[in-house]
Amino acid sequence: MRSVSYIYETAKAAGRQPVSFEIFPPKGDLTLEAAHEVAAELADLLPDFVSVTYSAGGSGNKQATAEVAAMIHDDFDIPTVAHLTCLGATEESISHAIDDLKRKGIASVLALRGDRVPGAAPSEGEPFRFAKDLVMRLADEGFCVGAAAYPEGHIECTDFKASVAHLRQKQDAGACFFVTQLFFDNAYYYRFRDAADAAGIDAPIACGVMPFLGKAQIQRMVFMCGASLPSPIIKLLAKYEDDPASLRAAGIEYACSQLVDLQESGADGLHVYTMNQPDIARACTSALRASWRQPSSGGPGRAARGEAGAEASGGRA
Repeated sequence: MRSVSYIYETAKAAGRQPVSFEIFPPKGDLTLEAAHEVAAELADLLPDFVSVTYSAGGSGNKQATAEVAAMIHDDFDIPTVAHLTCLGATEESISHAIDDLKRKGIASVLALRGDRVPGAAPSEGEPFRFAKDLVMRLADEGFCVGAAAYPEGHIECTDFKASVAHLRQKQDAGACFFVTQLFFDNAYYYRFRDAADAAGIDAPIACGVMPFLGKAQIQRMVFMCGASLPSPIIKLLAKYEDDPASLRAAGIEYACSQLVDLQESGADGLHVYTMNQPDIARACTSALRASWRQPSSGGPGRAARGEAGAEASGGRA
């Protein structure tokens, strides 16, 4: 299986940016057969790779992550990234997960700390307290290891410089690529990218973009991730408050405009949180391909990046 580091190296040599998708494994009523159908539609769009989440929030079947990742590669010849979290994990459970990933031929893993259980205090005796601990273990096992990046800083860290320093620690531990948490204002990514460059972080950082599809969803994302809501989104939420279909369409259109701006500004990679909805991936892919066909005139994102340090909430997406 082609690793993500190889994908980024070959894409850079070809003068293009990798485009990737994220899906979540079966839980609730979503069967493996349904996951296969979603993957088939995503594969038709020829993504550079697909990442598969690891039971966010502690729900679902954790064993399905590697199973779905292997299925996507084996059935559709699309490289995959399996997510793996370490909070509360033991040496035995991580070893078991590593063995399973190797058996299934997974080459790339996204190493994450995972969400804390509300009210639970971290234990000093945990072997994997931080994502960097898992990054180091996976790198030692020969995986191509990715990690999360936080354009607005981690929600548990109020010091932006400290968040960037933590990212550097992940790179030093062996991370060879990063995927950002979702953000709704590209200026935050440009500020973050400049700070990462200054900190000596040279691993590619893919921009994670998620469309807002409804008011409840975006409220949940804001409180879970600490993402800021720029004025244009607030106005769209007000405009389409009683029109869910139009709000969903507006959210997808907004995400497409974000991605095109990031593409034109030279972002390392573009990662779409599809929420297992292929129409989102199709819309984003179509917008990016239409932009590729247009003559480049510098793009609004280049101007935005120049202003990002002075105005980090300009809403230029």
